[in-house]
Amino acid sequence: MVLTEKETAAIKDLQTQEQTCIEKYGRYSKEAKDPVLVNLFSDLQKEEKEHYDSLGQVLSGTVPSCNCNDSKGKEYQPKATYGANINSEDKKLDCFLATDCIGTEKLVSSEYNSDVFVFGDPGVRKLLADIQVEEQNHAEMLYKYKTVNGMS
Repeated sequence: MVLTEKETAAIKDLQTQEQTCIEKYGRYSKEAKDPVLVNLFSDLQKEEKEHYDSLGQVLSGTVPSCNCNDSKGKEYQPKATYGANINSEDKKLDCFLATDCIGTEKLVSSEYNSDVFVFGDPGVRKLLADIQVEEQNHAEMLYKYKTVNGMS
């Protein structure tokens, strides 16, 4: 598979978004106070790295297979650490971090939604659509974390 200049630019832009997510989740996993959120950030960082690597394979001319996992967000059930009536500094920080990441996931998901139409190869379109669903799952998981902890 040979990418056009426009397709190559789109993949590189998406990789930049993924790299930002990788770095953000890495930093936030060190800043978060709640071990549940630390684990969530670490897991999401690994998934963003997989996205980055998949995009790298596309740049190399190979379309990796995708698992089309659209249930991870639905199945995520975090345990509450903070009570609804608790307004500690730790809770405020964790709420800020989770909220910031939801905004990032919305942005990245939107980029995939737009860029999927740049590609002629149906395998690449399927991969990008799958990654978009996974980004939406990430936002859902973060939202569920906030909800169970009385942050939303």
